Amino acid sequence: LELPDSAQRCFHQELESGIKFTLDYQVISGGHYDVDCYVEDPNGKTIYQETKKQYDSFSHHTEVKGVYTFCFSNEFSTFSHKIVYFDFQVGDEPPILPDMNNRVTALTQMESACVTIHEMLNAVIDSQTHYRLREAQDRSRAEELNGRVSYWSVGETLILFVVSIGQVMLLKSFFTEKRPSSGGAGT
Repeated sequence: LELPDSAQRCFHQELESGIKFTLDYQVISGGHYDVDCYVEDPNGKTIYQETKKQYDSFSHHTEVKGVYTFCFSNEFSTFSHKIVYFDFQVGDEPPILPDMNNRVTALTQMESACVTIHEMLNAVIDSQTHYRLREAQDRSRAEELNGRVSYWSVGETLILFVVSIGQVMLLKSFFTEKRPSSGGAGT
């Protein structure tokens, strides 16, 4: 999500009652890497509100059916454009095995291994997402720092040339002979 300075972006999702949803977000670039976020239920009641957060995760079970709104705001910033990653997940993950919730017997060793592998793969996916976001944030910082260092180097180079030329002119003035002007005093 690109969030210009002094802007707010809202998203709407219609949800049934009794459903779990999760909102994860992280600022990848811009300013102090912070953003305001809030979530409203269909009645306009604010169920989540955080200001100037770099990242957060919010889970909630819906109590009423309707359109839920979640907004990201950069209104407090007057000059920094921000990029925000967010993930909005609705509902629980379906069971990996059919009729897994209604089983009376224990899982076989193969089924247990499959469930364990599935849970571990989900953990790996979450870790990879986290590391990708950190890499993008660090890359943005490194590119910004590289630009600043480049401008500083160009400025130092220009100052070095000006000082060098000034020193050459000053030394030259020490060794030039001043000749008296031949003005009108004659014989």
